[in-house]
Amino acid sequence: MKYVVGYRPDERGADAVALATVIARTQGAQLHLVHVVHDDKNVDATVEKQALAMVSSDVEATFSTRVADSFVHGLIDAAKEDDAVLIVVGAASNGLFKRFTLGSVANGLLHASPVPVALAPRGYNRKAPLTRLTVMTGMRAGWQAVLDVGTTAASRRHVPLRLVSVVEIDQLNQTDFDLDNALSPAKQHVNTVLSAAAAKLPDNKVTVTLAHGRNIEEAIDGIGWKSGELVIVGSSRLAENRKIFLGSTANKILRSLPVPMVVVPRDFVSPGI
Repeated sequence: MKYVVGYRPDERGADAVALATVIARTQGAQLHLVHVVHDDKNVDATVEKQALAMVSSDVEATFSTRVADSFVHGLIDAAKEDDAVLIVVGAASNGLFKRFTLGSVANGLLHASPVPVALAPRGYNRKAPLTRLTVMTGMRAGWQAVLDVGTTAASRRHVPLRLVSVVEIDQLNQTDFDLDNALSPAKQHVNTVLSAAAAKLPDNKVTVTLAHGRNIEEAIDGIGWKSGELVIVGSSRLAENRKIFLGSTANKILRSLPVPMVVVPRDFVSPGI
């Protein structure tokens, strides 16, 4: 199993390496740190040593410099050649500390990558393994691929799995508003998904959370987050098969999260991450 890590000699590169190391730890996964440059004149021999020094000694890693027209195309080509199951990049440098803003690289990957993309929030520097996986389970087509990735990853790492359905109350447009009735479809869905996940993870704790608020930000802030958590979401229903496109809800979730996030392409089939 191999992860491609988008490396550049700046804070975003350090964030990406830190997250990739945490996800890979105990999985036997190998990291391929890829430094994309526009031409051979930009190759710096000291970058490789600097990059590999950031990887923990218990994680195998290699490094390569790749000439490509764009950072996005370079990473995607490397992932295809490696048969990688994940691409890891850092968030934009102007994001708030440990929050997300999407730069051109992350945004480009979320529109074109055929494999899941992991996004490290600015300032991510965790060293210890993951402590919990949270899967955002929407009610639209495509949620099964997200659940499969999440349950496989949780089972392999022996960590708890949390299933979360997010309801934005202000978007429900009900005249005679009744919160219980408004949340009923979401409750029914997450309970169904919970049963399916529990059947696959008999030895792990699976919990379900219905997050609701006047808006996505309020819902996300209200459910609590662990420092060692990783969130997994699916791509928009508008995405091409096996490609990523970040829909409006997932985009709002991303901008509200204090923890890393993995976005899974529609209809993605994989042994996990």
